[in-house]
Amino acid sequence: MTVTLALPVKASKAPGVNPDLPFYPLAIAVLTVSDTRTEQTDTSGGLLAQRLQAAGHLLSAKAIVADEVDAIQAQVRAWADDPQIDVILTTGGTGFAPRDVTPEAVRPLLAREMDGFSVVFHQASQTTVGISTLQSRALAGQIGETFIFCVPGSTGACRDAWDLVLALEFDSRFKPCSLVGQIPRYRGVCS
Repeated sequence: MTVTLALPVKASKAPGVNPDLPFYPLAIAVLTVSDTRTEQTDTSGGLLAQRLQAAGHLLSAKAIVADEVDAIQAQVRAWADDPQIDVILTTGGTGFAPRDVTPEAVRPLLAREMDGFSVVFHQASQTTVGISTLQSRALAGQIGETFIFCVPGSTGACRDAWDLVLALEFDSRFKPCSLVGQIPRYRGVCS
């Protein structure tokens, strides 16, 4: 005899942005990791800065550093220690070229790693670049109370990361929950 348990199914809304809720802007810093890019040629960092501001967030800082562990760590630490910065976005240095060292620089600074970010980024990226997404070592986590997201250096990868993942994760109106509720100044306000 087989027994089947029928559990009550609670009707729920599909995940998404509820426009009736308040929007809480984040203060976001953008770090481009590159040996060759300048402010004029930094299309990836420029795209992230433009997208986050268009979404209503604050661009709190923007910089370019060389593909060097010490340089990356120094800038990331300075921003993570700044209570006015909620999130750090890095672009570049996440591939397999010999000079790609962003994960090696950032991972030792993390108190917690956000394993799901890499999974979701790769799923989203696969829709645009196919299996080439395997060549990215995108990662995310938390340094103290500051969140950091490290994405590839191509403009297309930054577009994928923002448009397909981060725009929703950083929108306080996204339900059932968004990262905003984990930002210290928004705890209890946005849940």
